[in-house]
Amino acid sequence: MRILGIDPGLAIVGYGVVDYIRGKFNIIAMGSIQTPAGTQTEDRIKTIYDDLNSIIDEYQPSEVSIEELFFNTNQKTAIAVAEARGVILLSCKNNGLNIAEYTPLQVKQSVCGYGRATKKQVMEMTRMLLGMTEKIKLDDTADAIALAICHAHCSGSKIKDYFNQKKTKML
Repeated sequence: MRILGIDPGLAIVGYGVVDYIRGKFNIIAMGSIQTPAGTQTEDRIKTIYDDLNSIIDEYQPSEVSIEELFFNTNQKTAIAVAEARGVILLSCKNNGLNIAEYTPLQVKQSVCGYGRATKKQVMEMTRMLLGMTEKIKLDDTADAIALAICHAHCSGSKIKDYFNQKKTKML
């Protein structure tokens, strides 16, 4: 299974493409789509849409794992990220991909075994699971790869059902 993990944002969209075959991970690509500050929102969203379509076309994933949004305070930031996330979902849907959504807590639990793991712990476990020697430079990229790993662990298993039940109870 080839999974595209996406950490949505307006300034930076992290992505990671991972193959998961017979319980083993292989990193295919990773990086970010970056849009310059000061650029109009509609131009930033178009860049995200166009670049993501190119990534999907190049790497041909069958599944997409994207982070659900969670914001406490800054509504302006939440709206901008939600707009970017919407165009990301549109791109994935238009390309016929299966889409799965996970909360940060679910990703941390799946990758680190602890839902309150730090960013540093997630980055290190992600690197170890992929057998990488170098560190992943951007948090957004590491988060995207962790999302792909989470989906590999959860898809087609009772873990995903468990997470969905917990999420429903929390609402």
